[in-house]
Amino acid sequence: MGSKGNVRSVVLVTKFPDLRKVRSVALDESSRTSAALMKIIFLEFLGVEPTWATSAPNVELMLKDNDAALIIGDPAMTLVRDDLGIVDMASLWREYTGLGFVFAVWAVRNKDSSRVAAIDFAAARDEGLEQIEEILSHYEPKIPLTRDELREYLTNDITFHIDQAMKDGMKLYFDLAYKHRLIEQVKPLRFIDLTDTG
Repeated sequence: MGSKGNVRSVVLVTKFPDLRKVRSVALDESSRTSAALMKIIFLEFLGVEPTWATSAPNVELMLKDNDAALIIGDPAMTLVRDDLGIVDMASLWREYTGLGFVFAVWAVRNKDSSRVAAIDFAAARDEGLEQIEEILSHYEPKIPLTRDELREYLTNDITFHIDQAMKDGMKLYFDLAYKHRLIEQVKPLRFIDLTDTG
């Protein structure tokens, strides 16, 4: 799952319009991928190294002692604050790299790849996409967004098709994570052919 533009569900909430002025960031504890993305953006593209603090996703508490906060999921999508800047992280990644960003994948170790060959991930994805209206009906009462906003998120803001630009973005992410010592090594990525024509 990734995004080629605005993802809406991974945002940086900031007290400063100029991100280079940010000196401390509270990181939502629910996603190590997004936390590493945040660090890469600051270290590689902004040339700033703020202090980092991991926190539960509560904007008020996160901003009490920090200049900015990484917010993920429904809280990010429903956040409205006129007094703060809200920066979409997938959009910011694209601004600096020209590439999409992959937030989640089904991953398997090479030694186990034959075991997942029988699982039709593409069919599971396609079945879910065919049931968008049922999914919207289920989540509409639970998330304070309109049905059209939820549909836009599931059909345009995020993508379930990983094309070459998304793969290139994923490789760059891992290379930069290694460069900035966020991971110990870069393992080669190998994509299993899902006989996906999309």
